Amino acid sequence: MEAVAGVLWQDLAAAVSLLGACREMAWECFAHANPVSAWALGPTPDYLTGALSWLGAFGRTAADYIELAVSWLGRYAGLAWGFMMRYLLVLNFIFSIVIVFFQRRDPKAVWTWLLVLYFIPIFGFLMYLLICQDFQRRKMFRVREVEDALWGAIAGQEDALRKERAVMDPAIQKKYDDLAFYNLETSQAVLTVENTVDVFTEGEKLFGDLLDEMGRATDHIHIQYYIIKHDELFQAMMPVLERKAAQGVEVRILYDGMGSRFVPERVWRRLRRAGVKTGEFFPALFGRLHLRINYRNHRKIVVVDGRIGYVGGFNIGKEYLGRDKWFGHWRDTHLKLTGQSAVSLQMRFALDWHYATKENLFLSQEYFGGRGVFPSRSLGEAKKPLGVQIISSGPDTVARQIRNNYLELFYKASDHIYVQTPYFVPDDAVLTALKQAAMSGVRVMLMIPCKPDHPFVYWASYSYLGDLLRAGARCFTYEGGFLHAKGVCVDGEVACYGTANMDIRSFELNFEVNAVVYDCGTVQELERIFIEDLKECKEVTPEIYANRSLYVRIREQTSRLLSPLL
Repeated sequence: MEAVAGVLWQDLAAAVSLLGACREMAWECFAHANPVSAWALGPTPDYLTGALSWLGAFGRTAADYIELAVSWLGRYAGLAWGFMMRYLLVLNFIFSIVIVFFQRRDPKAVWTWLLVLYFIPIFGFLMYLLICQDFQRRKMFRVREVEDALWGAIAGQEDALRKERAVMDPAIQKKYDDLAFYNLETSQAVLTVENTVDVFTEGEKLFGDLLDEMGRATDHIHIQYYIIKHDELFQAMMPVLERKAAQGVEVRILYDGMGSRFVPERVWRRLRRAGVKTGEFFPALFGRLHLRINYRNHRKIVVVDGRIGYVGGFNIGKEYLGRDKWFGHWRDTHLKLTGQSAVSLQMRFALDWHYATKENLFLSQEYFGGRGVFPSRSLGEAKKPLGVQIISSGPDTVARQIRNNYLELFYKASDHIYVQTPYFVPDDAVLTALKQAAMSGVRVMLMIPCKPDHPFVYWASYSYLGDLLRAGARCFTYEGGFLHAKGVCVDGEVACYGTANMDIRSFELNFEVNAVVYDCGTVQELERIFIEDLKECKEVTPEIYANRSLYVRIREQTSRLLSPLL
C-alpha cells in the first residue's frame, strides 16, 4: 500500500509539472502565431509560476504524510487481523453462545447458523445480526384501547363456547369449537358470524371490484400491501385515491419498506400532496439500506368504510394481472369479506398503522362500528351465521398462530386435506401432521407451482414432496401459469386462507394475516376451485420423483440444508 501511495503522488507531481510545461508551450505557440498578442501578453505571469511551484511542493508534502498514514494503518490493521486470527476460536465460541442461548430459535436453524459461523468466521455472525434480529419478546403492536375494547367481546364468546351455546352451524361448532376458543385465547381473534364471503382467483376481476368499492367509499379507505409496484395497476389506482381524498374520504396506505422499495419517493409525495396519508413499515436506513431483511410485513389488507375487507395473496403489480411474460397466468386466491369480519381486518390494519406512524386509530370508534371495536349484536342472533376469525402471526408473538391453526386442522381432518402454497418448506410439526393424516387414510393433496420465483425455496419445496409421497399423499405441480394461492381446506367445513405460505418464513419471520372460515358453502366453493385447478396440474407420482436426475437431487439437498434460513 505504501508503494501504491508513493506511485500515485509521484504521478500527481508529474501532472503538476506537465501542467506548467503545457502552459509555457501554449504561451509560446500563441506568441508565434500572433506576435502582437505575444508582445501584449509577455512571458508567463509570475503569480502563475509561483502558484504552480507551490502546488508542486504541497503535493510532495501531502504525499509524504499520506505515505506515513498508509504505513501506520497497514501496520495496525495487520496487528488487528493477527489478533482476530489468533483468537478466532474464542470469538467464534462467544458468538456461538449468543446464537444458542440468547435467541429462541428452532434447533435446526441454530445448527445451520453455527455451520455458517464455522465456514465464515466473524462475518457469519454479522450476517446473523443482520438477518436474525429477535422480535419475539417485543410487544410491538400493543395498544391499550384495543385490549379494553376486546375484553368484553372475548369474555362473552369464551363463555358461549364453554357452555356450547349455538354460535354457528352446530355440526361445525361441535368439531371446531376448540379451534375457535384457541384463537380467542391466544390472539384475541373474535369470532364474527354476520358475514358474506366472495372468492377471487383472477387479478383482473379482483382489482376491478376493489376499484369499484373504493369509488363508492364515503368515509375511509385503508390499504396495506407488502409489494406495491409503480406500474399500470398502481397508476390506475392512484387517481381514484386522489379523487376520494379530494372528496374528504380518509385514505391511508401502509407499505413494506422492502417489498415496495422500487416505488419512487416522488410518487408518495404526490399522494401526500393530494391528501393521502402514507406509512412505511420498517423503512430503509438512509433510504436504501435495509437492516431488517427477514422481518417483513407480508400482510395484504384493504378495508373500505369499515364494512368491506379484502385479504389474500394478491399484491399490487402487473404480474398479478397475468401480464408478466415469465410468470404468465397468475393463479391466486383473495377473499372479499363483507360484515363484521371487515372490522377484524380493520383492527389488524390499525395496529400495524399505529406501529409505523404512531397515529392511534383506536381513539376514533367510528372506524370500528361506532359503539366499540365490534358491533354489539350477540353471536347467536345472526339469521344465517357464517363464522370468520381473522388470525395473525409474526416474530413479535410467542405463539405461531397461523401455523398452529394449520396443525389443528390437519389433526382434525377425517376425509380430506387440500393445500395450495407457492412455497412448501414446513417445519417438523407440520410435516409430521400431514404425513400422519395421509397414513391414517385422509386424502392429502398438495399443489405447488411448476416454476420458481425463488430458486432455493422452490427446490427446497420439491425436496419435501418425497416425504409426503412415501406417506401416501398426492402431490401436484400447477402447469397453467404461476400458483400463488395460500390456503388449506379441510373436509368441506373449514378453510384457512390469507397471506401465509406453508413455510418457516411465514410461520416465524414475517408478519402475516389469514382468515379462518367456518362455513360449508364457502369452503366447498374453495374446494371446487382446487379440483378445477387439478386439470392444469401434473401429478408428481412416486415413480416420477424416484427418477429425478442427480442434478435435481443435488439442488434439492443443498436447498433443504439451507431451508431454516430461507
